[in-house]
Amino acid sequence: MRNINAKAPNIIVVGDIMVDHYLFGRCERISPEAPVQVVDIHKEEYLLGGVGNVINNLLSLGVNVGICSVIGDDKSGEFIKKRVKERGIKEEALIEEKERKTTKKSRIIALHQQILRVDKEDRKEIQKDSEKIIIQKIKEVISNYDALLLSDYAKGVLTPFLTKALIKIAKENKKIVLVDPKGKEYEKYQGATLITPNKKEASIALNMEITNENELFDAGMKLKKDLNIKYALITLSEEGMAIFDENMTKIPTAAREVFDVTGAGDTVLAALGYALCIGKDIYEAAEFANFAAGVVVSKVGSASVTLDEIQNHKHSFYHTGTNTKIKTLKDVLSILQSKKRKIVFTNGCFDILHAGHVKYLEEAKSFADILIVGLNSDDSVKRLKGKNRPINSFEDRARVLAALECVDFVVGFGEDTPYELIKAIKPDILVKGGDYKDKEVVGSDIAKKTVLVSFVEGKSTSLIIQKAKDR
Repeated sequence: MRNINAKAPNIIVVGDIMVDHYLFGRCERISPEAPVQVVDIHKEEYLLGGVGNVINNLLSLGVNVGICSVIGDDKSGEFIKKRVKERGIKEEALIEEKERKTTKKSRIIALHQQILRVDKEDRKEIQKDSEKIIIQKIKEVISNYDALLLSDYAKGVLTPFLTKALIKIAKENKKIVLVDPKGKEYEKYQGATLITPNKKEASIALNMEITNENELFDAGMKLKKDLNIKYALITLSEEGMAIFDENMTKIPTAAREVFDVTGAGDTVLAALGYALCIGKDIYEAAEFANFAAGVVVSKVGSASVTLDEIQNHKHSFYHTGTNTKIKTLKDVLSILQSKKRKIVFTNGCFDILHAGHVKYLEEAKSFADILIVGLNSDDSVKRLKGKNRPINSFEDRARVLAALECVDFVVGFGEDTPYELIKAIKPDILVKGGDYKDKEVVGSDIAKKTVLVSFVEGKSTSLIIQKAKDR
């Protein structure tokens, strides 16, 4: 996704740091002492949790990360300071409060299933002196960072006073501010760039039902208006996510298997921050975050995700077989709504696919992000080419086209021209063969740009058919 020569983003994260403690084991019997499961532990892990999980994901994506948070004077606090140093995280402010208890979440997991969680924590607001130290530190270092991420777990770090002050500082310095919110009082997040509640959190904060598309739209728009934010993004669990700018855009889920949703919101926040910092627009960033979350929920525990994992998941999600690329117009329009990517369209009969076709399609794909091929139905081919055509059925022609890596989607049409298809898709670029020079190209009044691509000389379906007959 990022050019390997591009500078890695610098992101500072403020929020509730904690320890994620995992006990993995097997459960094969019931206790004779009480009707409870007995778990034989075979593995134990300690990880940075809360805002630490956001940081873990940022580090996995190659981001340079700074942290501001508050811990207690205890063993969990010592672990956090040690791990922050080991992982190369810039400790801008990691403040110890003597009477504070560092949050620690212990999870018992048997056969990929979390069966119990035990928490040790302190939810009281941090001290005024700690607020002042963090505010002063952010003022000093904000110019070194591309974005500020606020990860609120309602454990007392992101007080209303501190949160408002940090957003104000970031805005004055023209920095992106992303917020993963918690609780009912969202007023403290006013003025942020983006807020990312899940549907339940948004419903509680807004005191309104979200049970259908209209209510979801109203909720997202109310968040934007009430908080004076540029974008709202509501995560929808198995339904994906919805982005709100001037309108609502839904992105379907990219998860295949769900083992554990722990930390999925942290991954979304980190992925959004990364993508926006490298220049992606909100739709591209949301799509990237959606695939990142799809990877993480397939793992057990608070997990992080790498760029390679996201890319591989994205590729497998769209290319697990040629049938996944053969779409109805309705399906492809639904997919395109969530992508906001540059689209190139071409069309043809592609009766006997040959080297000329392949070169033509590869060149067509080079003009944009997504190549959609409009494919004539069998009846349409017969009307255009004669009663003996097509040689291959629509299903066979579509499957062969879909097998090409350069082709993203194949959509059939039954008319003599693809005008209605082009009208519905509204491609950025329309590609046709060089033989259309000085001719009217159907759909050129709709596409932003029309490009003519030269055919490979001596390569055509008609010549192949004639050669076969001559033999």
